[in-house]
Amino acid sequence: MKTHLALLRGINVSGHKMINMVALKKALESIGFTNVVTYIQSGNVFVNTEEENRAKVGFMIKQEIFKEFGHDVPVIVIGQEDLQACLDRNEFLNDEGVDLKKLYVSFITSELPENMITQLNLNFIKPDEIQLDGKRIYLKYDVSPAKTRLDNKWIEKSMNVVSTTRNWNTVNKLLEMFKAV
Repeated sequence: MKTHLALLRGINVSGHKMINMVALKKALESIGFTNVVTYIQSGNVFVNTEEENRAKVGFMIKQEIFKEFGHDVPVIVIGQEDLQACLDRNEFLNDEGVDLKKLYVSFITSELPENMITQLNLNFIKPDEIQLDGKRIYLKYDVSPAKTRLDNKWIEKSMNVVSTTRNWNTVNKLLEMFKAV
């Protein structure tokens, strides 16, 4: 059995795409996933399956959500190593006096080329900062994610990917949970 973490984008936000986590757990169990565990209402779901392919797991979850709840929800499936990389490779953690409440990670659907950072108009997002790392983008907000242009819409449009973002506390909690499942 392989454990996967599915990150659902844009559910239960401001009354949009509402999905009850207990109902989601039952729906995913009904299509064969086992040990289904959800964490908070924003769409973090651990599943066990014989399926190794993350894209297939994501597609199965996406289909079931549409069938059961009528919502077209992007699903990004990651592994424990992706969360560990957030801790190991986020250079913002080396900043003196870094405020962890201003750190976020966007998980994206495809790996970005290393030269992507030079192709972006980063003046648009200043004073916020980004660091690209394969299928992860580390974000450091100057004030807060509520007062920025550096959001999922900008990431998706600028980089031609699907993105879902988690705060630093959630990333750490998900890694802790991954180690326990």
